[in-house]
Amino acid sequence: MLRLVAIDDDQQTLELIRAALKQSDLDIILATEPLEGLEAIKSHHPQIVLLDLMLPNLGGMDVLDRIMALDPEIDVIMITAHYSSESAVRAIQKGACDYFDKPLSIERLRKRVAELLDEAKKRIQARQLEHELLKSYSFEGIIGRSPMMLEALAKIRRVAPHFRILLLTGATGTGKELVARALHHLSPASQGPFVVCNCAALPHELMESELFGYAKGAFTGANADKVGLFEAANGGTICLDEIGELPLVSQAKLLRAVQSHEIQRLGSTSVRKLNVRFVGATNRDLRALVAAKEFREDLFFRLSMVEIQLPRLADRKEDLSLLIQHLLGRFGAAYGKRIDGITRRAEALLGQYSWPGNIRELENVIGYACMITDSTVVDVNHLPEDIRSPNAKTESSFDIVSLEEMQRIHARRVLDHFGGTQDPHGRVTRCEPIDPVPSAME
Repeated sequence: MLRLVAIDDDQQTLELIRAALKQSDLDIILATEPLEGLEAIKSHHPQIVLLDLMLPNLGGMDVLDRIMALDPEIDVIMITAHYSSESAVRAIQKGACDYFDKPLSIERLRKRVAELLDEAKKRIQARQLEHELLKSYSFEGIIGRSPMMLEALAKIRRVAPHFRILLLTGATGTGKELVARALHHLSPASQGPFVVCNCAALPHELMESELFGYAKGAFTGANADKVGLFEAANGGTICLDEIGELPLVSQAKLLRAVQSHEIQRLGSTSVRKLNVRFVGATNRDLRALVAAKEFREDLFFRLSMVEIQLPRLADRKEDLSLLIQHLLGRFGAAYGKRIDGITRRAEALLGQYSWPGNIRELENVIGYACMITDSTVVDVNHLPEDIRSPNAKTESSFDIVSLEEMQRIHARRVLDHFGGTQDPHGRVTRCEPIDPVPSAME
């Protein structure tokens, strides 16, 4: 059921509106007081509001501001018996979609409301379709319908039941840990533990003891045996995130662990046999690290037997709307808020952004917007400043060029203006004015 709220202190005008717009699929709610009308808007979430400009206690422009704060998607038609072009322009600037003067033209009102209802139905259908698409293109918590993501998801499905060692590559924030969890969940080891280690967060001197454990007395302070992460993951999957940060000494022991499925605790002579599936994840170019002798070539070849590369968000913009809808639902539930969607202008702005932080940055942006919005929709003013003004520069951020470069730029502009040419040494060989500029005195 579509809804329309009419706010006017003239009861006859309200009855005229009801009679003119009455139809089976439209619920019409009338209010003679502005605060009563605002409560009706909060309760019923209408698609259209007819709003009188001159209201008692609270002016129509103030009511319009409050409606836009509640839901910028609502189409507001201002109506007044005191028309002026200034007030019409001001209302449109504040977010009204149209401006009618009294006495109302029934034919014009019916036509305009019919157009707005048709647009509202299309928005509702589009939102329902997005929810259906979200279900269709959600796989183990991973969302994507772009060709690059569909290819990655197909590969995950194929290799998950069989892999023993696998490498995930992709920029920071592309969802590598989420994919690692999906691989574990779809593998025969899904009932076992899933252990994650961020190699970049561990001090190098503790890396070996964290991964493989240590025996009592292995060093000063080792008062008891310690189980390492590989043993903790026995029967399941271990994911080493940022594996490119491992020191070379640890890489040698890691190679033995992934190749022979055996580990040796620090300070112990006994070898422990493990049944562990291994996922290495990195945002670095391991091939370049191998060439620079910073990563073992034999370990790289062992890891890269099966490699899944995750695309950047900028390369899968087709997935953006689905990801936004998913995150709105997630953060709305987390914050206990009703969030129905995002305005078209806000989604368009997000679509223009380059997303250097990928999915993680998108999560932060939508989480922030859901936290600060008092409306049922996210609008442009709920987005962070760097999203709203991505190209804004401070006074100190101008480009610095050399004097020689400035001279070349100036010479090129002069040549372009006067039709000059240069010889191979950059000297002007012809310089004739194309369009002489008349003197100010002529």
